[in-house]
Order: sequence, then structure tokens, then C-alpha cells
Amino acid sequence: MRIVLPEAVASRAADVASGREPAVPLNPASTVVLLRTAPSGGLEAYLQRRHTGLAFAGGMFAFPGGRVDAADSAFPDVLWHGPSPTEVGARLGHTDAERVRAHVVAVVRELFEETGVLLAAPRPGVVGPRRPTETERLALSGGASLAHVLEHLSCRLDATLLRPWAQWLTPRFERRRFDTWFFVAALPDGQRPRVATEEAHEGRWVTPLEAIDDMRAGRLPMLPPTWWTLRELAAFPDVASVLESAPSIARYTVGWTLDGDDTVMVLPDDPRYPGDDPREGT
Repeated sequence: MRIVLPEAVASRAADVASGREPAVPLNPASTVVLLRTAPSGGLEAYLQRRHTGLAFAGGMFAFPGGRVDAADSAFPDVLWHGPSPTEVGARLGHTDAERVRAHVVAVVRELFEETGVLLAAPRPGVVGPRRPTETERLALSGGASLAHVLEHLSCRLDATLLRPWAQWLTPRFERRRFDTWFFVAALPDGQRPRVATEEAHEGRWVTPLEAIDDMRAGRLPMLPPTWWTLRELAAFPDVASVLESAPSIARYTVGWTLDGDDTVMVLPDDPRYPGDDPREGT
């Protein structure tokens, strides 16, 4: 798929690559691909359309997620269930347990805030924890901490429900940049995503191949990391096979190169990649 960068973006890409302009620092972020078994069988992923007025990816279909907050790394151990941040970090190739904790907490918090789906398990000794409701989601959206919401529900964050998938770095020429960790998770039994929230006005379940076809036809606008991830998931027959897989966690970014009179985006599978905007470390 040939994507031509707008003239202003192409000019900045050249300036950043040459050192005439500095690259904007990366901000930590997390996103999660919520999966379910389609009514007819097979695999479906949840996409939401972001409000057009949002500063980042407005109007785009994307997976739930967002920026890591400073408080996410201070999440209490007593409310954490499943593999430790150190164990999760081993899968991701990161040894900083505090950083890993922050990304996991952020993705659980953002998923609940944006969809009402909570990846949680009962606290020890609690037989029937309260199910999350719109009241708790609005409390989180209004400034309550994830720890406060979990305590209210007699639950703990359940890290067993998340699988690390990939890491995407926003290219150096963008003015808003994120170091985004991608996770996958199955939709918990008895829960369903809320369609309209503060950041999204539409949500839909789609098979990966349907989503890619709709993107190519212009019906489902997406950023490259979204449709790249869907393309990867299209190789799996069902949710269980995705969760049982153990992919090596790749770090991707978008590059660019000149193609005639145009400056075009290039992705990691393009033979011209990385052009003169090489992949960068963290």
C-alpha cells in the first residue's frame, strides 16, 4: 500500500533526518487488542473510532489504549495478580520492572476507561466480587485511580489475561510521539465493550481480514501499527491460538523514502526500509 506523506510532514522528515530540526521525545503508552470468538467461529478484534477532535489519531479506528501516567508505576503489589512485572518484562525484553508495571497498569486502566472492560480477578477470599459498571468507569474517567476502583470492586489487576505482542515507536518526524507497547487479551466472560465513551464514538468487532479489506477500501481509516497488527493476527484461526503463541517481541517504527517526486511511508517489510529514518532504540 503506497502512502504519500503530506508536503509539510515530508519537509519535517527531511529536516529531522538531516539534524536541522530535533525529534520530539517519545512518551510511554500502552494499547491492547481485545479478542473474541466470532458468532460464526474464528477470530474477531475490537476497534473503536476515535473522536475527530482528538489531537492524536482523531477519526481513526484504533485499539483501546493511551499514555502511561506517572502514577501507574506506583500501583500496589497487593492489587496485582499473575506474572510479576519482572516476568512480563522478560517476555518484552525489558529489565526495568517499574517501567513494565506502569505499562501493564496503563493498559488495564485505559481499556476500562475507554470500553468498560476490566481485566481483573477476585481478591483472595472474595467469592463474588462486584462486576464493573458504568459508575466505576466514570469514576476512573473522572480522576479516580485504578487501585481505588479495584478495591471498590474487591478485585485485583489480572496480568494473566494479557499477552505482550509488540512495541511500536512513532517515527521521528511526527510532532506527537509514543513508545507504545502492544498487548492482546481475550474479552472476559460476561463483559462487553461500551461503544460510546469520552474518546470514541463508534466501536465494532471485525475479523482481521475484514478490517484490512475495509481499510484498503477507505472505509476503516487506521494508522500503520493498527493494520500491521491485524495482518499479523490474521494468521491465527482462533483466540486460543493467539494467546498460546509466544512471539518474539519486535520493535517497529515507520520510515520514509523518496519515490519520484513523492515522499512515501515505508514499513519494516518493505525492501527499501528503513530509508533515511532508521529504526531507533529506547
